[in-house]
Amino acid sequence: MQDGSARPTLRPIPETPYQKWVKEQGLPVYTGAYVEDLHAVELAPWSTTGQKAAIVNLAEQEKNDGWLIEIEPGGQTDVMHHICESAVYVVDGRGATTIWQHGSDKKQTVEWQTASLFAPPLNCHYQHFNLDGRRPARLFSATTMPLLVNIFKNADFVFDCPSVFAERYDGADDFFTDPGRRVGERLWQTNFVPDTRAFKLEGDARGRGSTNMAFLMADNAMRMHISEFPIGTYKKAHRHTAGAELIILGGVGYSLLWNPGEERTQVEWREGSVFSPRNGEYHQHFNTGPVPARYLAIYTNMVIENTKALRGADVSEREGGWQIEYEDEDPAIYALFEDECRKHDAVVTQPKPRISISA
Repeated sequence: MQDGSARPTLRPIPETPYQKWVKEQGLPVYTGAYVEDLHAVELAPWSTTGQKAAIVNLAEQEKNDGWLIEIEPGGQTDVMHHICESAVYVVDGRGATTIWQHGSDKKQTVEWQTASLFAPPLNCHYQHFNLDGRRPARLFSATTMPLLVNIFKNADFVFDCPSVFAERYDGADDFFTDPGRRVGERLWQTNFVPDTRAFKLEGDARGRGSTNMAFLMADNAMRMHISEFPIGTYKKAHRHTAGAELIILGGVGYSLLWNPGEERTQVEWREGSVFSPRNGEYHQHFNTGPVPARYLAIYTNMVIENTKALRGADVSEREGGWQIEYEDEDPAIYALFEDECRKHDAVVTQPKPRISISA
């Protein structure tokens, strides 16, 4: 009998509209599982922004991507607008973004700093400004460009559509200044997080001492959450569909990525790293540093593959979900964690799992 966990043979697909668009930009393109350091990767001039940029498209998927944009000291981007959703994380710098609706002369400005997070409302015009005259600023803009350009097969339409989505943005004076509110279990509605490194999180079931908070921004289908876990601990392995971009906000450690029946890949990370698991690929995060580890995950809920399993990644495999409990994991995972902590002079605080008989 054939092993049902084995990955099928992959066949080349024709060039997609998104892949064609990426080639036309003439930018460095980062693919694979991760980018080691968003602060340092090579960029090139991009006519769309009037500044340097690169495209990050990880995990062999075309749901979302990232535009890493650098603004020269005291500089500004060209005005942009697009009907792909976006969420902007500030990798480095201090600046401001001015936003206005098509056909309106009312403008709003949100000021940002390193580790800020905000979402320009859908198809609004916006322009980024670097308020530091001595140092460049870097922004990582996660977008749904791959999904949209593959649907419409016309990148010009994505950037030039004149439609106004007033139901998403009505120019309210407090759109970016309202601190937001809790609207569900570990769920916060806001349009601006001044510092993702300091936002208060709530306890979750993903790991020992683990905390989390998800965000709804600009009425987007794109979602994001911040997770943190303590010194000397690691989170439970789980899997889900592709398209989650994980940006490390603080701490050092590593993650394991693997498909059923395959060897595990170890990805080292620190502040400024970004990585993304492939479709259905298990991933598990380990803190080997002297401080709590915190990351930001950005993903899209535009594509729902299974309307009956929206929370599968939070449900134990024992109950039909996609999360491996500690006692069901391979004992080699804990042994590797102990070795990695010794290398970094880190104290292991995670109890050794009591492996279940069925594991």
